[in-house]
Amino acid sequence: MTKDPETISLPGPMPGDPPLAVRLRRSARARRVSLKVSRLDGAVTLTLPARAPLRGALDFLEERRDWLSAAVAGLEGPLAVAPGLVLPVEGQGLTLTPAAVRAARIEGEALLVPAGRPAAAALAFLKLRARDRLAQRVARHSAALGRPAGKLTLRDTRSRWGSCTASGDLMFNWRLILAPPPILDYVAAHEVAHLAQMNHSPAFWAEVARLFPAHREARRWLKAEGAALHRYRFGPA
Repeated sequence: MTKDPETISLPGPMPGDPPLAVRLRRSARARRVSLKVSRLDGAVTLTLPARAPLRGALDFLEERRDWLSAAVAGLEGPLAVAPGLVLPVEGQGLTLTPAAVRAARIEGEALLVPAGRPAAAALAFLKLRARDRLAQRVARHSAALGRPAGKLTLRDTRSRWGSCTASGDLMFNWRLILAPPPILDYVAAHEVAHLAQMNHSPAFWAEVARLFPAHREARRWLKAEGAALHRYRFGPA
């Protein structure tokens, strides 16, 4: 049996455009051929069932060429965090502004940062603020649930916004501080609810609804807008 290529190179939509690399993957769980463009880095993946013929997948890819070109063209690229950038902080756009300050702070519609290390100072500010806000919301929700939470840690994961271990330790993505406050609050409530229900059963969602009634709206926001929070690149931490 001929081995599948790892990637397929498609010519760019216009003469002179660079070719587009399409990653090919087979999945035992896939029931049909699907095409996905990552909003995080623009990577294109063509997924097909384990036993599906490659020729059919390539025909599907060719049929979707116009859609794929439009999808890739519509992506917004990464944003380097630098002076002048408008950075969302708890949903409010703040202009990153070098100033004679020792640590980052908000002043009006500006996030003032030390002139010599603007990106690093902004990152430290955001992580500290994220920890503070998440600790407050976790404390409130765990008290309402009647279950104590364990250790709180922050990471920069792309696959999830939070997690809860069997021992009650909670992990959150610090980039939640870039979203409007109700979004961070929802994720805190979601993970705290796992202290009572370590699953996603109806009983779990009943706990989430009790802690955060507007959870459906928050989930829709994360699905539509969450990937954009990963656009901001702070360079070496």
